[in-house]
Amino acid sequence: MNFPNIYNIKDYRLLAVVPLALLAIAVMFIPNIKLGVEFSGGTLISLDLEEKIADVSQLKTALEADGLKADLKLYDTTAGQRLEIELPQSNDLIAAEKLRAEFDSLLPRVSTLEVEAQQNESKKSEYKAEYEKAESMVKEMYAIAGLKYEKQENASVNQLDKNIRSAYKEVYAKYEKSIITPIDKNIKYKNISIKTVSPLLSASFIETALKVALVSAILSSLFVFLSFRTFIPSIAVITGAFCDIIIALGAMGFFGIPLTLASFAALLMIVGFSLDTDILLTSRMIKQKGDPREKAYDSMKTGLTMSIMAIISFGTLFALASITHISTYYEISSVALAGLVGDMFATWGINAVILLWYVEGKR
Repeated sequence: MNFPNIYNIKDYRLLAVVPLALLAIAVMFIPNIKLGVEFSGGTLISLDLEEKIADVSQLKTALEADGLKADLKLYDTTAGQRLEIELPQSNDLIAAEKLRAEFDSLLPRVSTLEVEAQQNESKKSEYKAEYEKAESMVKEMYAIAGLKYEKQENASVNQLDKNIRSAYKEVYAKYEKSIITPIDKNIKYKNISIKTVSPLLSASFIETALKVALVSAILSSLFVFLSFRTFIPSIAVITGAFCDIIIALGAMGFFGIPLTLASFAALLMIVGFSLDTDILLTSRMIKQKGDPREKAYDSMKTGLTMSIMAIISFGTLFALASITHISTYYEISSVALAGLVGDMFATWGINAVILLWYVEGKR
C-alpha cells in the first residue's frame, strides 16, 4: 500500500484535528443509544409472516385497540416478511420479580424459625410474625396473577414456597396470553419466537457487562504498562482504544444501533483490535531505530492493511445481515465497522501524533 507520508507535513499535530472533531460529534450522540431487551428488560417477539402486511401503522393501531402497545419493525427477507414486536417491561412482571426476590431472601430465616419454634416455645411468636410476612407476599403474588388465595391453616414454609412459585408462573402465563391473543387475532404467521427478559435478569446483564468492561480495562492497561514501562507511550495506547470505543458508541447513537449483548461483544472486540494496531505502532516507534516519521508511516501502511481486511470481512457480514435481517449479525457487523473506521482515525491521527511528539522530543 503506497501513499504519501502524511507525517512529513510541517506541523503533524494538525492530523489530530479531524479525529478530535469526530470524537466531539460522537460524544453528542452517545446519550441517544437505546438499550436492547437484554439490558432494558421487556419482550421481543419475532414472527415469520404467512401473509404480507401492507400497512404497519394500521396493524399497530389494531394491536393497540386490543391492548397491545408495542414498537413494530417489518423486514423483507428471502423467506418472506418478518415482523419484530418489542414490548417494554410489564408492571405486573416487575412487581412479581420484586416479590419473589423479597420472599427468597426471607425464606431461609422463616425456615430456621419454623424448626426452632417446634423445639422452643419462646420462638413461636417470632416465627409467627415472620411467617405472616411471608404469607402476605404469597397473597400479593396471587393477586397479581388474578388468583384467589385460600388460607391454609398451619401450612409449612415449604408449602408457602410452592404456592408463591406456582402463582409466579401464572403471572408469566397470564402475561404471555395477553400478548398472544392480540397477535393471533390480527396477524397470520408461520413461526413465532418470544424472548422475555425479566427486570432481575436485565439488571444481572448490566452488572455482568460492567464487570467485564472494568476487568478488561484493568487487564489491558496493566499489559500495556508492563510491555512498554514508560508512561506517555502507554497512555497513548490506552487513549487510542478509548477513542475507538467513544466513536463506536457515537455511531450507535447516530444510526440507532441498540446496546445488546451482541453489540457489547463487538465493542470488546474493537478494544482488542485497537490494542493490536496501537501496540504495533508503539513498538516500532519506541524499539526500532530510524526516522520517527518514517517509522510512523511504515506502521500506518501495515495497520491500514489490517484494518481494510477487517472492514471487508465485517462489511460482508453487514451485507448478509441486510439481506437476512438477522439482528445479531447486524449489531455485531455495524458496531465493528464503526469501531474499525474510528480506529483508523484515532490510531493514525491521535496515537501516532502523541508518539511522534514524545519520540522527537526525546531526540
